[in-house]
Amino acid sequence: MYPKDTAYDVAATTPAPSGLVLPSYKRDESSHPALDTEEYNSTHLRAPQQPLQVLPHYLTEVTGPLLGHDRVGETDHDLTAQHAGEPLGERIIVSGRVLDSDGKPVPNTLVEIWQANSAGRYEHSGDRHPAPLDPNFSGTGRCLTDSDGFYKFITIKPGAYPWRNHDNAWRPAHIHLSLFGQAFTQRLITQMYFPGDPLFYQDPIFNSVRDPKARERMISRFDLDTTVPEWALSYKFDIVLRGREATPFEDDEEDDD
Repeated sequence: MYPKDTAYDVAATTPAPSGLVLPSYKRDESSHPALDTEEYNSTHLRAPQQPLQVLPHYLTEVTGPLLGHDRVGETDHDLTAQHAGEPLGERIIVSGRVLDSDGKPVPNTLVEIWQANSAGRYEHSGDRHPAPLDPNFSGTGRCLTDSDGFYKFITIKPGAYPWRNHDNAWRPAHIHLSLFGQAFTQRLITQMYFPGDPLFYQDPIFNSVRDPKARERMISRFDLDTTVPEWALSYKFDIVLRGREATPFEDDEEDDD
């Protein structure tokens, strides 16, 4: 699992001291957000200030841990069924496929999500937004893609929330997604948004992806065909790992907003 904004080339990879050959890729700033974005204030503190140091990867980093079916619980994909009661808010279905640059499905990939509740609050000690917590909603889930690269979650549509980045700043409703390859060193993170959100124009995180077409790839699409009558609306969100149609991914340190 590596974003392929430029051609992935095994010959261009650097052998680790153990003799392992580790894939790498070049970061495409037009589709991926910059590490330090002027309008996104907290990136000024998070972005590296010194040259990056290459750390050696040995067998443990490359091959472990195992992220298989035994790591996923029966209700992990259904965020509305993880507590004694049902959570408040609009029930939705979020599904799609994880694909490579040539449209080939990526099977057995661990997909994790986390999000705010319907009132726009995370179940996290650092979230001080004066909105109610929902005792029946934790806001986290995970599943494995099937042989066709398909994943599916049942959840509650998250609410917008203020975040003090600038005057009257509000984050558009969004869901965080994390994808793992075969190890923790192969992790990609993105955010899924909802169509027609009026807060897009003033959100520096969404707009840190400079390419308008790339921003569109972060917006899910409503899908009536997979909407369940009288139960839940459905949104489709395909995740393309590499190539010109790649989904924009963020730096691991930016995943808490």
